[in-house]
Amino acid sequence: MGESTIKKFGTFGGVFTPTLLTILGVIMYLRLGWVVGNAGLLGAWLIIIISFLITTCTALSMSSVSTNIRIGAGGAYAIVSKSLGLEIGGSLGIPRYISQGLAVTMYIFGFREGWLSVFPGHNAFLVDIVVFVLLFAIAYKSANLAIRTQYIIMAIILCSLISIVLAAYYGSMEYSTIDAAKWGNFKGSIENDFTGTNFWLVFAVFFPASTGIMAGANMSGELKNPRHSILYGTMWAVGISFVIYMLLAYWAARSATETELLTNYNIMIDRSFYGPAVIAGVLGATFSSALASIVGSSRILQAMGEHDVIPKGNWLAIRNKSGEPRNAMVVTGIMVFVTMLMRDLNAIAPLVTMFFLITYTMLNLVVIIEQNLGLVSFRPTFKINKIIPWIGLITSISAMFIINAMLSLISVLVVFAFYFYLTKRDLNAPFEDVRSGLFVSFAEWAAKNASLLSRRQERAWKPNLLVPVTNAQLVHGDFYFLKNIAYPKGSVKLMGIGTGSKTEELSTSLFSISQAFQKRGVFGSWSVLRTNEFAKGVNFGIQALEGAFFNPNIVYLNLRKCNESPEELSTIIKEAIFSKIGVLLFVPHLTSGFGQRQTINVWIRDRSPRWQISWDIGNLDLSILIAYKLQLNWGANIRLITVIENEEEMAQARKFMDGLMDLARLPQTEKIVVSGNFFDYLKKAPIADLNIFGMLPEPDFDSIYKVSEQTNSSCLFVRDSGYENVMA
Repeated sequence: MGESTIKKFGTFGGVFTPTLLTILGVIMYLRLGWVVGNAGLLGAWLIIIISFLITTCTALSMSSVSTNIRIGAGGAYAIVSKSLGLEIGGSLGIPRYISQGLAVTMYIFGFREGWLSVFPGHNAFLVDIVVFVLLFAIAYKSANLAIRTQYIIMAIILCSLISIVLAAYYGSMEYSTIDAAKWGNFKGSIENDFTGTNFWLVFAVFFPASTGIMAGANMSGELKNPRHSILYGTMWAVGISFVIYMLLAYWAARSATETELLTNYNIMIDRSFYGPAVIAGVLGATFSSALASIVGSSRILQAMGEHDVIPKGNWLAIRNKSGEPRNAMVVTGIMVFVTMLMRDLNAIAPLVTMFFLITYTMLNLVVIIEQNLGLVSFRPTFKINKIIPWIGLITSISAMFIINAMLSLISVLVVFAFYFYLTKRDLNAPFEDVRSGLFVSFAEWAAKNASLLSRRQERAWKPNLLVPVTNAQLVHGDFYFLKNIAYPKGSVKLMGIGTGSKTEELSTSLFSISQAFQKRGVFGSWSVLRTNEFAKGVNFGIQALEGAFFNPNIVYLNLRKCNESPEELSTIIKEAIFSKIGVLLFVPHLTSGFGQRQTINVWIRDRSPRWQISWDIGNLDLSILIAYKLQLNWGANIRLITVIENEEEMAQARKFMDGLMDLARLPQTEKIVVSGNFFDYLKKAPIADLNIFGMLPEPDFDSIYKVSEQTNSSCLFVRDSGYENVMA
């Protein structure tokens, strides 16, 4: 099935609408007044702020990590899976899917209660069946129909809020702000005969109202631009709903007495300008929440089926021609119907909240891990402060145990049980995750973990430089350049080459230099080969280090300081390419060095007529990755330049550059596409402090010197190893 046949949604319809409608749910209409009655306005505001603090931090974490990966279908399940692996993602996704199904049933029951308050003579079970059939029919037909239905519900909820605004305008707020703005007495509820309650129990009642932030992310596989939509749709929905809750709490505190707020769950209906509008809002809120949950849960199930996390995965992963997961929808519908037969979910309803909070915990943990690993592959276009996921993590865990400590432990045990089950499944992920990066990070202080890595992985790539040295004094001039390429998580391996008494002097100097790298946050190591033949020594070193703890992935050569013949350098470059090691051939400018370290030009060869972007973009990955590292450590700007001979290819070249920058997550990069002769343009190209060029397997040193002279700057000639991928 072609991707083009799947209906894709934008930010407003795909994320903002379902998220906002799920947050503005039945608790807002039927329990917010009770919260204010118990906690007072100040207590209610504090409860709202704490609740939204937890969800906002998690929403920011989710938005940040979603701008760093191709999220695909499954929402939070996909995010966790692509970061920490299918086993952890599945152990979270399975209970989350079940809890989403239970949530649908609870929303149906909530709709029924609202309906019976208007039509008390109707049969309760029949109301449940009719609502379920209607929900399932809409969701089964298409997500597009579900979203269009939610537009209607949004209009209904807006009308209900307007009814409250009109009530305030026409004098419903008869009590003064001074009287309303107080801390509550926490008298309890009708159900416990007003024998008392406390702040955290009231918080536990309100908190589920703020847990709708995943409703839009669940549609991640059907969004036109998930990186943009999840961020902006979720944050706008959270921000607007927070303002609405704060204002409604203020209106309730000034529109009714404490007794009325405690004893009348329909106080918002009674005090509104037009009660039926608010009743319609209650019904619309429960219906829209149920609709978002049934649509979202089927997408989670389909995504898990696609990755074979659950039995019959191939069957559950099937989509029809329009992209609808009909098989997953049928299974979800059966689960919802079975839970409806239980008639009362009060005993297990808190489990739904627990699994939401565990999901929040894992999302924040993903960002904490990614931020602290320092991998080049983690470069989200939306960055957040490191304290935000920590706040989200701590508050999510705290909220779990505040609401119900026993159920929290049970929920965690359920997740662990699924995890151990999935580890036995020997799952094969069609994508890479950062677990290898975790092991590499630990290996810097515990070398024994390095053996756990079976191969290099593109997402865990970082520069591990091999620097041949015959004279330690010559390394000092390149010290900060090497440090800026490797920092913070790369390494520099200094390989001395000499004989006789020179080796002792070289060893002492290289040890001192490696220690200097360590002090500046770069792992440094050294060794000395006793030989008079530079090229052979370097090549033997490359071969010997392939099985080392930190095996190098880049050979660094300074053309002006090597004092070796072009033939010897060519031999080293050929051996590096044969051993799948990248090459950096540096040609420093004799007078200006690196100038102001403000601008880096990366030159892309003429790719005519093949401008299509694929996972393999040829000898270009390492050039961009090195430029990105220098950009971070210098605070510089990157400029991409390509010179094409055929002017008719310019549109395709620009499209290639735009697509490459989007996939490489380098949105602020300047791009230049010109037609003409390469060497002619080189003379008048924009000035840069460093120019980076690709290099042929058998470099032409005359051309290298010519290019260096014409740019009038330091130049870096790069050859990929094949293990780098700027799009990873």
